[in-house]
Amino acid sequence: MSPDEIKTALSSGLLSFPVTHFDADLRLNLESYRSHVEWLSGFGAAALFAAGGTGEFFSLTPREIGQVTKAAKESSGNVPIIAGCGYGTALAQEIAAEAEQAHADGLLLLPHYLIGAPQEGIYQHVKAVCQSTGLGVIIYNRANSVVKADTLSRLADECPNLIGFKDGTGQIDVVREITAKLGDRLCYIGGMPTHELYAEAFNAVGVTTYSSAVFNFVPELAQRFYRAMRAGDSATMTEILTNFFFPFAKLRDRQVGYPVSIIKAGVELIGRNPGPVRPPLTNLTGEEKEMLRGLLAQAG
Repeated sequence: MSPDEIKTALSSGLLSFPVTHFDADLRLNLESYRSHVEWLSGFGAAALFAAGGTGEFFSLTPREIGQVTKAAKESSGNVPIIAGCGYGTALAQEIAAEAEQAHADGLLLLPHYLIGAPQEGIYQHVKAVCQSTGLGVIIYNRANSVVKADTLSRLADECPNLIGFKDGTGQIDVVREITAKLGDRLCYIGGMPTHELYAEAFNAVGVTTYSSAVFNFVPELAQRFYRAMRAGDSATMTEILTNFFFPFAKLRDRQVGYPVSIIKAGVELIGRNPGPVRPPLTNLTGEEKEMLRGLLAQAG
């Protein structure tokens, strides 16, 4: 897809990022992954992110990112696939090339590795990655890489294939300045952990779509909530938040790293086989999995 085409697709509905499947020895299990992506593709996602944050991008080699992206493309039908990308500039460019070879439809540029950086450094990094690829690029504001409105405006002027902005900081004032300054030049995506908890607030400042982690194992519920948000159906949102998302978040917050681990546990509980998380993440305990099973039953 061209950058303009993927921008339009991303703006058209709910997004998600399949977990990456491993076997018991923590090797890629692409057969199981393909099956999961094929299943998810039947629930109306506007696009899926391969090897994103919930897909344990940080634990994958560049070659594995290419393999995962290729497997997703082979399994997703007409659903576009956005590949994860990141680390330092040279490595991000290498990953971008792997994603292109795997026929990805776009790139999600995650924060650069480890260090903080000034706005000029972030500008130079994002510009170099954008100019190394023909794919549409979405910049992900999070952790040590928070681009400001003026910097993002410069990048939008310099990089025609910069098509999206995803926020994982929760800094609504920064997000609102960006949406005001750049208007429809970019598409805007919510990327907070369990973003449904923040969706109403982000929607109010022009972030009308988001990536849903729980779509991995309760896609119908995720879509029901998204439709309610877009329709301004506060009663339905409150019902789903109360019965599912609020208690889900309490379980998620029991341990650092559980925003990924709990999604894999949910996928396992619906009868799929995502395997364990790779270190340094840890898996839910048996007791916690039973708590999640009870929550799924309660939510219907």
